[in-house]
Amino acid sequence: MRVLVIGSGAREHALLLALRRDPQIEALAVAPGNAGTASLAEQYDVDVSSGDAVVALARKVAADLVIIGPEVPLVLGVADAVRAAGIACFGPSKDAARIEGSKAFAKDVMTAAGVRTATSEIVDNPAHLDAALDRFGPAAGDQAWVVKDDGLAAGKGVVVTPDRDAARAHAAALLDGGHPVLLESFLDGPEVSLFCVVDGETVVPLLPAQDFKRVGDGDTGPNTGGMGAYAPLPWLPDEITAQIVSEIVEPVAAELVRRGSSFSGLLYAGLAITSKGPSVVEFNCRFGDPETQSVLALLDSPLGQLLNAAATGELAAFEELRWRNGSAVTVVVAAENYPGRPRVDDVITGSEADGILHAGTTRREDGAIVSAGGRVLAVVGTGADLAAARADVYSKVASIRLPGSHFRTDIGLAAVEGRIHL
Repeated sequence: MRVLVIGSGAREHALLLALRRDPQIEALAVAPGNAGTASLAEQYDVDVSSGDAVVALARKVAADLVIIGPEVPLVLGVADAVRAAGIACFGPSKDAARIEGSKAFAKDVMTAAGVRTATSEIVDNPAHLDAALDRFGPAAGDQAWVVKDDGLAAGKGVVVTPDRDAARAHAAALLDGGHPVLLESFLDGPEVSLFCVVDGETVVPLLPAQDFKRVGDGDTGPNTGGMGAYAPLPWLPDEITAQIVSEIVEPVAAELVRRGSSFSGLLYAGLAITSKGPSVVEFNCRFGDPETQSVLALLDSPLGQLLNAAATGELAAFEELRWRNGSAVTVVVAAENYPGRPRVDDVITGSEADGILHAGTTRREDGAIVSAGGRVLAVVGTGADLAAARADVYSKVASIRLPGSHFRTDIGLAAVEGRIHL
């Protein structure tokens, strides 16, 4: 099987590493890739938002399977173009990808499926903003206001704050930019990311993980695309994972089928385990970053065969997934000023060791690897338990040199110390 992976981040680096372990894969290509993926696969330039360009490349490399990593090409319908060309594709249709591309659509699907989620309201007129804010936040009994961009925002379009002025400022900025605003009630309880490979109504869950969105230790500072993650979750009972699948993911998958928007690909459920049970924070239509790096580090089943089964309608017949023992922790090394406009073009040293995945990197003509984005590296550590995996990952982080870079030091710490309770 020849596989083409679309994307340029650490998620795609992790996918390629896992795909290399699949004995049925004979050739790998990636587009556009980064400085780290170049050693794993043939690398090509492509406009990932163009279905025609991706199809042309897939034909050029004789791909049997195309795996689309980022959300933007999925929301734009690139997977539809690949499938229309007769090539198997892991990634949902444009219609199904609205589960991430439009939070209003996702809310409508969840309501129809009877899935527990936060109460919400769409605001598309600045004149209605103040009255809507009064229906949410502390005045309504919530701990904070939750203000979201209704469209794609790379994980950074959300503000959760007890400060009404801050909530209003974020909402007003979105509206001024022509973006509808979604206000939500606050969900208490620890958050969980559950990835599920989905083919119509067939759902195969992967290991649950936990993501860290805030830029600073102790969940301080603005939201980012993700500063770290760990898997599995020692504090989450297996029966709750099963409950998430049966009461949330399967009903949503079935509702999408009912609407004629059948989902084929990776359905990501972001959840809060509240006092009333699991409740949906958001759905994404692709592998999440940085959780993917931790989850795939522990997968023992052949990833290429699993994703191909979903892409070709054979997921229901796939064998039960196998997992390695132990834990995995991912820590993101970010450029100076991230999540603001990042400093770039700094030379990175120590980035080519095992367990260091590239995200925002490129290789200069002189051979030096330099930073080229906000989240520069994703460092993965493994161990017999979460404490050992943390020790492993931070020893690797200590070997990296990138001027002005920063990272969180507390990824997985609360779980190790037993401070997460349901």
